[in-house]
Order: sequence, then C-alpha cells, then structure tokens
Amino acid sequence: MIGILSAKFKLIYRKPGMLLSMTIMTFIFAFVVGMGDKGSVQVPAYEADEGVRDSFGQQLSELNGYSFTWMDKENLIKQIESGKAEMGVILHDEEFEVLVGVQSGFVNLVQQNIEQVYRTTMQDKNIVEAAASSGKTVQLDDLHQAVSAGPFQLEVENAGKEEGASYNQAYHALFGFTLFFVIYTIGNSVFQILAEKEMGVWDRLILSPVKKWQVYTGNFLYSFLIGYIQVAIVFIVFNYVIGVDFKGQFTEMLLAISAYVFAIVALCILLTGIVKTGQQFNAVISIVALAIAMIGGLFWPLEIVESDIMLMLSKGVPTSYGLSLIKDIVVYGHSFSEALFPMAMLVFMGVLMAGVGIHLMEKRHI
Repeated sequence: MIGILSAKFKLIYRKPGMLLSMTIMTFIFAFVVGMGDKGSVQVPAYEADEGVRDSFGQQLSELNGYSFTWMDKENLIKQIESGKAEMGVILHDEEFEVLVGVQSGFVNLVQQNIEQVYRTTMQDKNIVEAAASSGKTVQLDDLHQAVSAGPFQLEVENAGKEEGASYNQAYHALFGFTLFFVIYTIGNSVFQILAEKEMGVWDRLILSPVKKWQVYTGNFLYSFLIGYIQVAIVFIVFNYVIGVDFKGQFTEMLLAISAYVFAIVALCILLTGIVKTGQQFNAVISIVALAIAMIGGLFWPLEIVESDIMLMLSKGVPTSYGLSLIKDIVVYGHSFSEALFPMAMLVFMGVLMAGVGIHLMEKRHI
C-alpha cells in the first residue's frame, strides 16, 4: 500500500496540472464572485413621487444585504431588460411597484423588506398626525426608544442555531466553489484506476504479492489525500493571506470537511464501477458534478429555492450536507457534536457508495 501511495504521489509531482488548475479556478471564482460585492444585492430604484427618497431613502439604505441605486425610470427599465439587474422598484408616496426581470427568491426578499419599511414609515406618519390633531407633539426617536424598551424583553432565536445569520455571498462563494472544484480533482485521481485497468497494470498488481485490499486502500487513500490537500490549501490561503474570518472555527472546519472529501471519493469509486471506459467516466463525472452542485446549493443558497422536488433531491446528494456542515461550524459556531448529523450522513453515503462501487468493479473484472 505504501508503494502504491508513493507511486501515485510521484505521478502527481510530475504532472500536477489538474491539481493546480482546479485550485487556481477555486481561487478565481471564490474571490471574484464572493469577495467582489460582500453579499450586497444591487436594486435599481426610481422616485415616482417627489419627496419619496427623503421619506424612505434612509430606511432603505439601512437594509442589510441590499444597495438601492437611484436612477430615472428609463434607465431602470434598461437595466432590467439588459439583464444587469434582476428587478427594480418604483416608489410612490404610499405604495411601490416591483418590476421583475428574473424571478428568484431575492425578489421576494426585497419586496418583503420594502413592505416593512413602508409599513413602519406609514405607522409613524399616522401617529404624528393623530398626535397633531390632539394638539400634542411626538418625537419619533423617543417613541421608538420607548417601544423598543417596552414593559418586557423579547429574545428571538433561530431554531437549531445559536444566533441568526443572514445570507453572505462571500462565504457561500468560497464554500460552494471549493466543494465544487474538488470533485473534479478527486474524479481525475480516481480516473487513474480505469486507466490502469485498461493498460493491464491492475492485473499485474493483483498477481503481485500485494493484497487486493491494499490496492483498493492505496488508491482510495491517495484520492482522499489529494482532494483534502486542495481544500486545505484554498481555506488556508483565504484565512491567512486574504483574511477571511472563519470566526475561530478554522481548525474544526478543516477536520470536519474530511467527511465530505470521503463521500466524494466514494461517489467517484461508484461511478468507476458503473462505467466501462475512461472516456465514459470523464463524460459522466462532468454531468454528475454539475448536477449535484446545483441540486446541493453550491452555486446559490437553498433558502431561495421554492421547488419542493428540488429541496427533496438536495437531501440525497453529498454536496448539500458538505455545505451545511461548513456553515454550521463557521457561520453558526456549532461544535462537532452539534454538527454531527451532516457528518454522519456524509460518512453513511460514503460507506454505501464505496461498498457498491467496489462490488461492481469486482463483479465486472475489467
């Protein structure tokens, strides 16, 4: 087994192209997509009635995760028609319109937040008018402080989370693209099994004094280490060089992510047992990688997905559990015991897929 590992690492030392290219691609996509806007959604806005911007502009600018860009109606429509903006809003004195270019979960979120701003502003206006009709003066700042203090304190928590955390594009891009590109790196390393079988190297190994379980273990361990090294390099660079805050959970996250790498290696072993040639494997791994990345929420958060079928399918792919595992530990500060469910699911999937894959490989004797 040590000899197999040594030979494999010598091969990657001589031809490191795949490992380097996937690592660089992860850096590029994670930095450009995630670090560029820090999670701010650009929303074009048009002031339909005079004074609307003065009435609602301050409250809209305080909404976390949204940046409202004021422009005329013609430019707003052009932004939407050209695809530069998913949506735009036209603000009136007592109502607003939403122009939708691309229907997504963000549209509903923006609409809900604007409705809340209008509702709060209109309530304040009604209170001031009612007080004025009674000959009294109301200071809104004092009123808000009194309402927030109240006769009792209300503490709100998210179920299963220590504290609420809003969607963060920077985190999601880093985690998502790291988990996505490592699939190709691991797939390329597992592909060597098919290549060796086609060249007859596998048969010579079986006839050698090396036991079969050592052959399988050596190849599996090599693929695992290559994938884990890539993930570790990406996170180390983003943590210590770029300065991404892992909230004191960096070591725990690196240890936990090994469950995801294990599951992806097992998935590639399963695909190796299903296909017959290296060309088939290359075609299948590309399709499978994209499919499980989209279904598992690596490109966009599952929170904006409204299809019950897609959400159900996400429960059956390792990518959704891998992303959930990292978010639980880094974003929500969970310990190993609190993040046990996604880890257990990844290990279970890995054992199942590896067992079936090895059985199929042994059955066909290719």
